[in-house]
Amino acid sequence: MKKCLYSVFLLLSFLVSASQVYSQAADTREAEAAKKVLRSYKEAIEALNGTKASALFANNSQIYESGGVEGTFTHYLEHHLGPEFKAFKSFTYSDYKSEVMVDGLYAFATETYTYTIILAKDGSTIKRKGVATSTLKKIDGSWRILFHHSSSRNSK
Repeated sequence: MKKCLYSVFLLLSFLVSASQVYSQAADTREAEAAKKVLRSYKEAIEALNGTKASALFANNSQIYESGGVEGTFTHYLEHHLGPEFKAFKSFTYSDYKSEVMVDGLYAFATETYTYTIILAKDGSTIKRKGVATSTLKKIDGSWRILFHHSSSRNSK
């Protein structure tokens, strides 16, 4: 009887351990998928392409930037980001790092970076350090940015 109980205990321990390993692997895959969405957003900004960026956000997204409430991404693009794109010759990121933690249907992200903007009108340069936090949600099998908050300061 003791041998049988010991065998059952070992089997249950193995199953719990295997389940935890599978769960960690799944979380790692999901975190990488969420990071891919964040990188795609960064790439869309560098391409000055609001259409590519729009596809990465939930319809009911909320954007917060440097102390301002910008509304949904659609509103942000129409009233803030879109007009800025027209004024930029280029926008590039450097020193980019991201961390993502997944919890079920949600992913929580932090990004740090330096960005450099070259203005179209006179070629002047703006360089700033930035940080962003985002909450992503799995919607219809794909990660979408639900909340995005960014801020920046002089890069000195």
